[in-house]
Formats: sequence, C-alpha cells, structure tokens
Amino acid sequence: MRVLFAIIIFVLLGTCTLFAQDNELQLAMQYNANGETQKALEIYQKLYKQNNETYYSYYVNTLLNLKKFDEAESITKKLQRKHPNVSQYQIMLGTIYTQQGKLDKANNIYDDLLKNLPADQMEIASLANQFYQNANIDYAIKIFIQGRKLLKNDEAFTYELINLYRFKRDKISLTDEYLNFLPANPSFITQAESNFAIVFEGAADYDLLKAALLRRIQKDPQQTIYIELLTWQYMQQKEYDLALNQALALSRRQNDDGNNIYELCRTLTSSEAYDAAIRGYEYIIAKGANNPLYIPAKIELINTKNLKVTTGKYTPADLLGLEQDYIALLAEFGRNNNTVFAMQKLANLQAFKLHKLNDAQKLLESAITIPNIRAELLAGCKLDLGDVYMLNNLPWEATLTYSQVEKSFENTNVGQDAKFRNAKMAYYTGDFTWAKGQLDVLKAATSQLIANDALNLLLLINDNTAADSSGGALKIYARADLRIFAEQPEKALMTLDSIDKKFPGNSLNDDILMAKSRIFIQQKNYNDAVPLLKKIFDDHPTELWADDAVFMLGDIYENHLDDKINAKAWYQKIITDYPGSLWINEARKRFRLLRGDKTDS
Repeated sequence: MRVLFAIIIFVLLGTCTLFAQDNELQLAMQYNANGETQKALEIYQKLYKQNNETYYSYYVNTLLNLKKFDEAESITKKLQRKHPNVSQYQIMLGTIYTQQGKLDKANNIYDDLLKNLPADQMEIASLANQFYQNANIDYAIKIFIQGRKLLKNDEAFTYELINLYRFKRDKISLTDEYLNFLPANPSFITQAESNFAIVFEGAADYDLLKAALLRRIQKDPQQTIYIELLTWQYMQQKEYDLALNQALALSRRQNDDGNNIYELCRTLTSSEAYDAAIRGYEYIIAKGANNPLYIPAKIELINTKNLKVTTGKYTPADLLGLEQDYIALLAEFGRNNNTVFAMQKLANLQAFKLHKLNDAQKLLESAITIPNIRAELLAGCKLDLGDVYMLNNLPWEATLTYSQVEKSFENTNVGQDAKFRNAKMAYYTGDFTWAKGQLDVLKAATSQLIANDALNLLLLINDNTAADSSGGALKIYARADLRIFAEQPEKALMTLDSIDKKFPGNSLNDDILMAKSRIFIQQKNYNDAVPLLKKIFDDHPTELWADDAVFMLGDIYENHLDDKINAKAWYQKIITDYPGSLWINEARKRFRLLRGDKTDS
C-alpha cells in the first residue's frame, strides 16, 4: 500500500512540474512576442537546465536573437557530443557560425553532413527539411540532389525541389526540373504554368523558358507536353499567332477533333486576339459538319467576329462579312428558337453598324413571333425592336413595345430597363415633362446602374429647363444624344457644335464636353477624349459629370493608354474627392490592384 501511495505522489508531482513548465513556457513566448527578449531568455534558461533537450531550440534561438553566440555554441557542442549522430545539433552549430560570419566553419560542417549522407530516402528528406527549417535553402537543395545520386533515382524528391526552387526564385533550375518531370506527369502542366507565372518577372524569363522548350522539342519532337507548354508561353508573351500556330501543328499531328484549339480560341477571344481566334475556329469548322465542335465553333466564330466589330477593331469589309456569316448561319440552321440569338445580333449589326434600319426591324419583328423563346431572350429582342422603331422614327410603336416588356417584367431589372428606355425616348423627342415623371420613379430603381442613369438624366433635364422652360438648347442636345446612340458620330458632333451658335450662354457646357468625349471613346479615339474629360474636372468639378469624367480618365489610362501611374492617380481622385460617387467601390478596387495589393480588403 505504501508503494502504491508513493507512486501516486510521484506521478502527481511530475504532473504538477509539467504543468508549471508549460505555464512558464507560455509566459516566455508572450515576453518574446512583446519584444522583452531578455525576460524570455531567463525563463528558457531555467527550463533548459531542468530538461535541456526539450527546451533546447527555444533557448538557443533566443540566445541567437540576443547575439550571445558563445553561450549558444557551448550548449550546442555539449549536446552534439552527447548525441554525435543527431544532425540537428550540427546544423544549429553551423547556423551559429553563419550568424557570426564564420562561413567557412559553417560550410565545413554542412559539407561533412553532405559527404556522410546515407542512401536512405527518409534520412535524406529529414536532413534536407532540417536545413529548410533553419532557412538554409541552398544546402537543402544540395542534400536532395546528392540524395538522388545515392538512390540512383533522378525522379526522387521532385516535389520538394520544385518547391525549393520556387521559394528561392531559381528560374533556371525550376524550369529544368519541370521539363524533366512533365513528360511522365502531364497532368501537372497547369501547376507548372501557375508556378512559372508567379516566379517569372518579365520577357527575359519567358524567353528562357522558350529557349529551353525549343531545345527539348528539337531533341524529342514527339513529346507533346513541350508543345503545349510552348503554346502557353507564347500566350503569356501575347504572341497570339505563334501560340495558335503551335496548337494547330499539334492538333494536325494528333488528328483530333480540335477541342484544345476550341478552348484556346476562347482564351484568345477574351484576350481580344480576335483574328487569331477567328483563324482557330475556321480550322475546326473546316473539319466538317460531322465534327462534334462544328456547330459550337460556327457560333463562336460569329460571336468573335461580332466582338471584333463592337470593340472597334474592324474594317468596313468586316461588317459586311459578318452580316453574311449571320445570314449563312440562319440559312443553314433555320430561324427557330435555337437561332433567335443570331437573329438578334444580326439585327443589332444592321441597325447600329450598317444602318439598315428596315432590315433590322423586319428581322426582329420576325424573331419575336417564333414560339418557345426563353422569356429573357424574347424581352431582349423586344427591347432592341423598340430601339429600332425609335431610330426609324416610329415613336408610337417603340413606346408600345417597351411598355409590353415593362408589363411582362414588372418590378424586375428588365422591366426597369424597359421603363428607362421609354423615358429616354420621350427625352430624345423633347417631351421632357413626361420623361421627368418616369425618371422620378426610376431614380429609386433596384438596379443601381439604372437608378444612377435615371437620376443623371433627370438632373440634366431639370438643370436645363429651369431658366428656359421650353428647353430649346436641351432639345438640340437630346437630338445629338440620339445620334450618339445611333452611332452616327459625325452628325452628333455637328449637332453639338450648333448649340452654342443658336443658344449662346446656355448651361450645357459640361454636358457637351461629356457628349463629345463619349463620341471619341465610341470611335476608340482616346487621345482626343482625354483633354475633354480633364476639362470637365478642371472647369466643372462639382457638376453632374465630374465624377464620371474622373473615373473614365482612370479607365482610359489603365485599359487603353497603358499608363498605370496616371490611372492610379485618377482613381485616387474618386476616393478622395468624390466619396459619394457610384464609382467609389470600383475605383477603390482598381486603385488597390494598381498599387499591387494582394487582396481587395
């Protein structure tokens, strides 16, 4: 019984000791966190004397922080003599010498570990990890490379080396490691691309990858993974035609259905490389109607041509060619609920680019009679038809069509869009009183964009009918606005220039500047738009269009003039000068990205 009692007392005392040590350890860590390193050292020293091996790392690292190298070296050598086969103490001794600047002594220790490395995969990995934990990346890499030789396995430790090369930003070694690894592990190509994108810093790094890939392709032309990676490399360098050429060569060699080409073309389109994407889709279509990608490629081909047109990167011949493509598509697949989208896009092309209003009107009138159209698509066609009626000087038909959509989609964004178009038509035709009534309701719309547009138009009307109830100058401005909408820039500019002549001293100065800016932007003439937008900010900083002008300047500099410094400055003006602007959140996000923030927090 006495023996049992003694054992219980012993266990309880041991438990109490461990509990006390744990509390002291937490206190020491808190001292360290607070910058009170000397207080932490005193506790670690006490704990080390009680149980030296358990608290060694805490104690020695704190000694190093306080640059007490002699004491750190002394305790480390004692443990090294006690455990001559434990590499932890040898590596720490090397770290102590390194921090003292005694690099030769440190390297001698490390080289000795490298020389006596056992041919054991677990031991090799453990030793390399210890070097990594001591922030010695170079020797961690040397251990793994020597380990490969000892194990006679060139594929050993690939993942570990890739991570170390990435951490070290050793681009040459990272490239070689991946190029050795990928042929047998092609599913890792996405990871390789991601890591290259993180580590590579410019054209020189991508040229390094390209040169390495071309050497590999020349040596092993049957290895398709290198061609895939070369295609990606060209995409990063925005050498889109070369990227497509590589992908086409691979597709022809494999005689596949062109699925990789199809996916590449989608990326090319999103990168605005429209001509290259068009060439890729045409390659797929040329494979014939039996190819599973024939119809999707045809649709995407036309969509890409449409994007090329709507983004302004087209010639007059492109417009007519695109029109014929739509007509051919409808002839091949018929006019039905599966091709209404093409009818809608063709009508928009005819109305706004080719100015064939009658053709566009007939096409949309036909489209809305087709049965089983999705409700949202039908609404879109009707809204577009209302626009065409308005441009074709058929205001009654336009308002009737808009009203149908508004009634069918009451209290939705689509319905509010229809109501806004109705109000704009009244504004275009000079019926300001009716327009104001509609806009007054829409300024509380659930769609923030429609609410903001409605409020801007309402303020425009109110400001310019206060002194002149007939709104003579505003009526001319509204006609110019309609011509901007109809994509008739020359007529719009002439109309805007006539306002000051007929109504000198009018209050539309900043509105005219904004309208002209919109025309130049529509024409992709950004250099002429910039001074007009700056003039709005300089001369009318508190007027209706000031914050819009500032945000538009940021967008133009960022996305069209490739001037990130000026873009950032204009976005910052939104944040500092117009905190209540609709653009505040977007400006803040773009500013942070341009500043290099990792997240938008």
